[in-house]
Amino acid sequence: MSASVTNLVQQPRTVERLVAGHATQDGAGVRLTRVLAGPLQVRLDPFLMLDAFGSDNPGDYIAGFPDHPHRGFETVTYMLEGRMRHRDSAGHEGLLESGGVQWMTAGRGVIHSELPEQTEGRMEGFQLWLNLPGKDKMCPPWYRDFAAREIPEFSAPGVTVRVIAGHSHGVMGAVQREATQVLYLDVHLDAGTVFEQAVPASHHGFVYVYRGSARVADTDVVRQRMAVLGQSDTADGVHIQAGAEGARLLVLAGQPLNEPIAQYGPFVMNTQAQLLQAVHDYQQGRLA
Repeated sequence: MSASVTNLVQQPRTVERLVAGHATQDGAGVRLTRVLAGPLQVRLDPFLMLDAFGSDNPGDYIAGFPDHPHRGFETVTYMLEGRMRHRDSAGHEGLLESGGVQWMTAGRGVIHSELPEQTEGRMEGFQLWLNLPGKDKMCPPWYRDFAAREIPEFSAPGVTVRVIAGHSHGVMGAVQREATQVLYLDVHLDAGTVFEQAVPASHHGFVYVYRGSARVADTDVVRQRMAVLGQSDTADGVHIQAGAEGARLLVLAGQPLNEPIAQYGPFVMNTQAQLLQAVHDYQQGRLA
């Protein structure tokens, strides 16, 4: 191996299963791959959804995501390449550019749009939906853009890690969340490089490879595959080694909320009654 970043992980998580995701369209016709949704919401609580998008064809993304509502969770958009303008009904506006992160807490409700500010070139990135605990689902909306330079990172020979949320090897991420204790890393590895990350045994987690390939514990993970990390009371982290062509991947983990999940499209609450109220509030123009 060429180099390594270790955290003295004694018993790495195994890979429970590999997930390919499925191609779909959202917004006004944006083509993307939905990697996490549906049944995996319970297994990977507090994570509700992960979309991966990437295309050099403007027809795949140019229509963007016009005005639409959210309530009860957080959205995290990480842009690898491209430019996207955010506006919302709470008065927030920002431009998400290459390497940047847009973190929005929908809380009690917000209507927002995400529209490309480019007519050519590549647009690539991810959108993650992170659940809120029941006590926070009706909190005031919150929003912040983080430019690429504002995302903390660290490096070693052959390794670069961008710490979007949580903590990694003594580096504090751009965002911290008390309830979900979310960890969100973008890890870049040269060929053969090893990266280890401590993860509490109680947390749910996964690795998504978006460039190259990697070996997670004893399982090979190719490009555009998500490795769901197994649960074990004695496991203390994740061990990753890049393949022959190197790897770029996301490492995510979080404390499960262990609360009921009731979802209707862009609303995620705990009960059906709360969902009906969310739809009614939206129809009556009572979202923020």
